[in-house]
Amino acid sequence: MRILVVEDDPRLGPGLKKGLEGSHYAVDLIASGEDAIIMALTTAYDLIILDILLPGLSGFEVCKQLRAQGKLVPILLLTALGEVEHRVTGLDLGADDYLVKPFAFSELEARVRALLRRRSPIKSPVLQFMDITLDTRSHEVRRGERLITLGNKEYALLEFFMRHPNQVLSRTMIAEHVWDADAEHLSNVIDVYIRYLRRKLCEANEPNVIQTVRGSGYQLREPA
Repeated sequence: MRILVVEDDPRLGPGLKKGLEGSHYAVDLIASGEDAIIMALTTAYDLIILDILLPGLSGFEVCKQLRAQGKLVPILLLTALGEVEHRVTGLDLGADDYLVKPFAFSELEARVRALLRRRSPIKSPVLQFMDITLDTRSHEVRRGERLITLGNKEYALLEFFMRHPNQVLSRTMIAEHVWDADAEHLSNVIDVYIRYLRRKLCEANEPNVIQTVRGSGYQLREPA
């Protein structure tokens, strides 16, 4: 899942990016409200974490403008403004959740998972397809009883597939949701990571469930 973090604090912003990437999310970090609007209108994010006290446009104004332009991406406001009226203002402008600084990173992670579940037809924190299970809380992946160790991008790929079973996912769709804006030459990179993921899922000679759809992309489906 791809997240936009809008935070101008020179320590908190990079810390959030590093922590979320450690939890297998693709993360873009920017520091101004103007850049937030540009990025949000041009990139398919699954979630925006938005500070309120930003240089230039405030987080409130960013939220208001994005909603006015029809962007339905979940927005989590992250701020030192903890008074009730500030929370009410943010929620009334279209934010989905509100977290006051300082906060525990584990709580932020839990709120991120909850917002992503809210947007998905799959409401359980444990995703399942055939004999494959993925726990979004512990990041544990199993095929049957076999525990599978995945790298960050392999995990993110599998989660994206399992949130969209039987749907043909183009390389562009995969790039938009699994890689951040710094990724280059993504078509070849995606193919390489698909091969890594297939190898680990089929390490004990299980049937392959990630099918290549020639000219279109990839699909998680039961083997014929």
